[in-house]
Amino acid sequence: MRRPKRKGRFKLMNIVIAGAGDVGFHLAELLVTENQNITLIDNDQEVLDYAGSHLDVMTIRGDATSIATLEQARVGDSNLMLAVTTSEKTNMMAAIIAKKLGSRRVIARVDNEEYMEPEHEETICSLGIDQIISPRQLAAMEIERLIKQCSFTDIFEFEEGKLSLLGITLEDGSPLVGVRLADIKHLRSTVGLHPIAILRGHKTIIPRGFTQLKTNDHIYFITKPEKQHLVQEFVGKKQRTVKNIMILGGTNLAISTAKRLQDNYNITIVEKKKTRCQEINQQLNNVLVIKGDYTNIDLLQEEGLDSMDAFISLTDNSETNIISCLTARNHGVYKTIAQVENKEYIHISQNIGVDTLINKKLLAANSIFRFVRKGNIEAITSLHGVDAEVIEYVITKSNQMTKKQLKDLHFPDTALIGGVIRGEQTLIPNGETQLQLNDKVIVFALPQAIKRLEELFR
Repeated sequence: MRRPKRKGRFKLMNIVIAGAGDVGFHLAELLVTENQNITLIDNDQEVLDYAGSHLDVMTIRGDATSIATLEQARVGDSNLMLAVTTSEKTNMMAAIIAKKLGSRRVIARVDNEEYMEPEHEETICSLGIDQIISPRQLAAMEIERLIKQCSFTDIFEFEEGKLSLLGITLEDGSPLVGVRLADIKHLRSTVGLHPIAILRGHKTIIPRGFTQLKTNDHIYFITKPEKQHLVQEFVGKKQRTVKNIMILGGTNLAISTAKRLQDNYNITIVEKKKTRCQEINQQLNNVLVIKGDYTNIDLLQEEGLDSMDAFISLTDNSETNIISCLTARNHGVYKTIAQVENKEYIHISQNIGVDTLINKKLLAANSIFRFVRKGNIEAITSLHGVDAEVIEYVITKSNQMTKKQLKDLHFPDTALIGGVIRGEQTLIPNGETQLQLNDKVIVFALPQAIKRLEELFR
């Protein structure tokens, strides 16, 4: 039975999600907080029981490609159907049937990146699927962005690049270590950036003027894209150019990543299986493929580990990826990226020195969510290890938000406004900023701030 819904200002949507695994659960978790009617379909009763006990959703055990199951879920009355099981064929078939049964919009998760090519995507969508999404492609694109801007641990763009959210770690020797934010306010204004969060160990901190920065603080800034290079200078990081990259593991994600990087970088892939090495050689051109055990440090050194600028560990084992990245860091590699699918390891790996984490499932869920929610509120992203949300609110009517300056709004201490997008103009706000109708307001919020934010922005 459903718990009573919270009162909200959004029209209730009926959403059916096929697949209650990590992607489906994360999507349901994001959507259910926005007062939506969610129905989860899965064959596994255990994952359904977990979802049902943690979220306000209806659960149905059954095959997502079964017409009877979809009719039980009332997919014909749904505003949206998301097919995100681990089976590409199941997702595509379920999405096609759901569309035929009357679902207004269907989105399917796929693994085959061939479907994502423009000429093929059109063919797929002609079957009735409104949108397809590939977690692997999203992860490869994310890795490519991070290699290009290797000083940052996270890069996220708002409104097609009008504002950027950047994550960066303070190292020994940074001019910001030991400094209070209030003492560098003038420099922040000159650079044009706004610190919105600090991850210190397991603790998420909303930065205030009295906040004193420490070594190993992981800081998230919002800035304009053209000012990204100034962020590096601001925190005392030198611009680094990546040329040599070692990829550990010959997984499909490794191949997709290498395809995006091979024309601009020197790539070495280490894979432990001989047959897989042969397959990789057939699919890639300008890449050196080495057969070897992932834990053989002597082999990695012989193949140039000490001269690598970046090390990307994409094996199927999260523990292997974390440990190998730490080893690479100890051998002087500047940039390390680890695929970590076990969410419980995210805090651990960041705290002990892995630069950047890649989680395909969360990337897919966040991407689908951003595509789905284009209304008055849009939870933009979740940051690895950070117990908070980045939310984009749209000012839809004149109220107290447009009649007072930010400093007079009694904004909760556990949230702050990081940026404002006003048409084609972008603003890094201060206390004197006054919001206007149709502004898109980017807010960083801890969980306890959400209720107050709903009151302010309704």
